[in-house]
Amino acid sequence: MLNKKKLIEYFEKGIKNTSKLKIGTEHEKFILNKTSLKPLIYDEKDGILDVFKSLIDLGWKPIYEEGEKIVGLKYGQQNISLEPAGQFELSGQPLDNIHQTCDEITSHLNQMKKISLKHNFILLGMGVEPSKNLKDFSLMPKERYNIMSNYMPKVGMNGLDMMKRTCSTQVNLDFSSEKDMIKKFRVLLSLESLGTSIFANSPFDNETLQSYKSLRSLYWMNTDNQRTGILPFVFNDNFNFETYVDYALDVPMYFIKRNQNYIDMTGCSFRKFMEGKLEKVPNDKATLDDWQNHLTTLFPQVRLKQYLELRSMDACSWNEICGQPAFWTGILYDNDCLDEVNNIIKDWTLEDKFFLYKNAPIYGLDTPFKKGKLIDIARLLLKISQTGLKNRNFVSKGGYDERHYLKNIEINLENNLSPADKLINKYNQDWGKSTKNIYKENIF
Repeated sequence: MLNKKKLIEYFEKGIKNTSKLKIGTEHEKFILNKTSLKPLIYDEKDGILDVFKSLIDLGWKPIYEEGEKIVGLKYGQQNISLEPAGQFELSGQPLDNIHQTCDEITSHLNQMKKISLKHNFILLGMGVEPSKNLKDFSLMPKERYNIMSNYMPKVGMNGLDMMKRTCSTQVNLDFSSEKDMIKKFRVLLSLESLGTSIFANSPFDNETLQSYKSLRSLYWMNTDNQRTGILPFVFNDNFNFETYVDYALDVPMYFIKRNQNYIDMTGCSFRKFMEGKLEKVPNDKATLDDWQNHLTTLFPQVRLKQYLELRSMDACSWNEICGQPAFWTGILYDNDCLDEVNNIIKDWTLEDKFFLYKNAPIYGLDTPFKKGKLIDIARLLLKISQTGLKNRNFVSKGGYDERHYLKNIEINLENNLSPADKLINKYNQDWGKSTKNIYKENIF
């Protein structure tokens, strides 16, 4: 029988030896018809299913739902998952260093580009698709998305925008003890807005420039306040695995899966489900698989699984994508650098963190903070990350260490620019206030 002790033990099993900390990267991108620029439909000619079949021909194994529909792919420890409106997400395997991570990303994108010639599509890495609206996107045939899309409008005004119109990059990093988890969680949650601002890449909506550098972040803010945003209890003195379990137990459920079928559990308490007290399923009790599925439906800016997942960054183009895991690895995987960053943020109040959470998506690197701007902290943290990566001393076959992947970020910050700022400048100066060139200049 599942109980609270076993839920805590689930997180404890994520503890790794300090010599075996891994890096995982999940990156999403829009897959659009090259001619019409519309999102691919699942079962149309040269649609998502045909793309899946071409990847299967290259060695990927299909993942089925309801016994017959291909909804994802697996290759070793890598997974390609289908996001609600057909966004492709590569969930990379846990790797030792950024060289391996970037090789994995590059190999995947090159493979997709090769297939794109056959199926006439392009890949776009941005936080929000810049010219389409909700009616242009169709849901993929995954029952969980039907449940979520029916529930989302009841709890927030932008939940469907989040599901259908956004892409992000998530970075997964390990912890070596409960104490190490607490320290890293607090650092990541304090700096989630820094990730938002450095990698902001969604300033457009329906071909029009918006007042947000990261519109994707606004959509997440307006999705479901019970499962998104900043988690204040992480900064309490008593925070640990158990208090995160208590939080997760009380976040309303979405669904459970029984015999390959999804059962709508929206609004129900996992705590009551674990106790066998839900009227919807009176003769059923929660399993560990239910717990793992439930954890995937919590969407705070930093999420705890058997690792820590930072979720605040927009999807980016090829120039920045390898830098996203590199930046956080340099900070979190060198103890001296982690201590230095922790010392920088130790006096930030909860009000400071919420201020950044609300304002970084609007102003990006120009967000006013602590008698300066967020760009000042970004530059300082970049130097610390570079030091951490240098200290790790993972050298590639080409003779360079992991700092190599921060070069584009360094250039951006020297010029006070995020990817969004660069797009805005082109939109205003070179593109005649049109977003059409994005589909030529910013695709993979």
